Amino acid sequence: MRAARASYTSLTDEHAYLATGERALDLAVIMNMRFAAFVAVLLASQQAHAARCVGDYAEDLTALSPGARELEARTPAYSYAVRTTATYECVSYGSDAALKTTRISTIAYGTAFGYRHAGDETLLLTNQHVAEWPAVTDAEHPVDGVPQGCKRVADALRIVDNDHDDYAADDVPLTQVIIDPTLDIAILKAKAKLSIMPWKVGKSATLSPRAVVEVKGYPLGAFSATNVGKVVSAFDHDDFGAWNHDDFVVDALLTHGGSGSPVLALSCKTGEWELVGVYHAHYSSASALNVVVAIDQVREMMTTLKRTTRKGEPSLVLDGAARNRMTGFATASDPPFFSFGSLTASVRARSDGALVFAVYPSDFPASTRPLLVIEDLAGDAKAFGRLGKVYVGGDTGLQLVVLADADADTQIQLAHTLSVLRTDALTAFDYRAAVPTADKSRDSYEKVAGQRKALGKLLDGQHDSVQAVVDLARKVKGSGTALRLADLESVAPAQAVPTTASSPGASAIVTTEPK
Repeated sequence: MRAARASYTSLTDEHAYLATGERALDLAVIMNMRFAAFVAVLLASQQAHAARCVGDYAEDLTALSPGARELEARTPAYSYAVRTTATYECVSYGSDAALKTTRISTIAYGTAFGYRHAGDETLLLTNQHVAEWPAVTDAEHPVDGVPQGCKRVADALRIVDNDHDDYAADDVPLTQVIIDPTLDIAILKAKAKLSIMPWKVGKSATLSPRAVVEVKGYPLGAFSATNVGKVVSAFDHDDFGAWNHDDFVVDALLTHGGSGSPVLALSCKTGEWELVGVYHAHYSSASALNVVVAIDQVREMMTTLKRTTRKGEPSLVLDGAARNRMTGFATASDPPFFSFGSLTASVRARSDGALVFAVYPSDFPASTRPLLVIEDLAGDAKAFGRLGKVYVGGDTGLQLVVLADADADTQIQLAHTLSVLRTDALTAFDYRAAVPTADKSRDSYEKVAGQRKALGKLLDGQHDSVQAVVDLARKVKGSGTALRLADLESVAPAQAVPTTASSPGASAIVTTEPK
């Protein structure tokens, strides 16, 4: 019995061993099958992800990597609500016919975002229309609640919590570093170390329709918000008003107060967000067609803090050849008028080689006495010229300004005004000369149309320069014998006293007297 039991026990153990081996084999098979299924799902997921990432940027948020999701969650907010305020001075007549001056204050909200530290300071990016108010209100530059013809006399930019934030002690003042009206972009500076975006600057040129985007801003200035949408169109050239840049269009639901918000796209390569643009405007007749300044045009400006000339942007060289062209125009044009911002100006070529620029008041031709007359004297053959005598309009005529008595700011302003007058005159005369060629071919037509648009944009951006000239003409006092413009345009007056002036920060200004 013991032998039989022993044999039975051995047989039983063997069966148990075999059974255990079979179960282990079954378990291994099951594990292999599950692993194969997991791999299949993973591969399918990767293939689906690859299908969504056919370009540089993803079409779906599932491409966001866990690391990027974690970084986004723990990064402090880097988009800020910006309160922008301005005070305008308006001049009008009262019921008693007396001149009265009133001041009107206005307020608006936008968004700016930090992108770089500079020591203990922070550089932020936003829109020009958020950072800057019109110098003077008019039909093309309206301000809500402010009549046309009012002058900006004060403005301020501050980071606030939201539009209900009335506690000013912790507001962060902002100053302008560089502004580009054609891009509608401004770089601001805060004297504080604020949170900045953790993402790299991407390449807007590689965006495609259907790419997913994320926009972080302050709609209506009320609260921080993140909106998600898709690229509707990867290219939309924007030449509205003074703007001249490339946009792309997104369908994210955005509104006022969000101007200046960062627009991020999801990189297929890294699974991280990248900055591809700055939201700045929308189509007024559509609820979800919002235009974004493409970041490729802004990248260099963000680094150098300087405006850059973009490809295709007209560039006018003021040299000796340009002066010869100007002299020909000034002699042949009758009358030789051109626009100086919103004012009218003229230029005449004098027999001694000087060019005489005149700037007229806003009610020209009702009033014909110039506000300001500047001589542009011939100099080096390779240079355009140099500043000569300056005259301002007085009660009885034009009077000489003694430049030696002028402060440095006045001298710099006069030199700048002369430069702007040269540019405006040449651009206007070049356009007029090209107009007769517009019908020769489509290329000629488009070239002339481009010149017309460039001239319009040039003049549209000169409100500050024009106002500065008006203020300068009021501030600077002339002396000596009152003269007529016709006298100055025909021959240099012999009774004028020669003056020489130089100042720190300004080029030497020399006037000479014909012998």
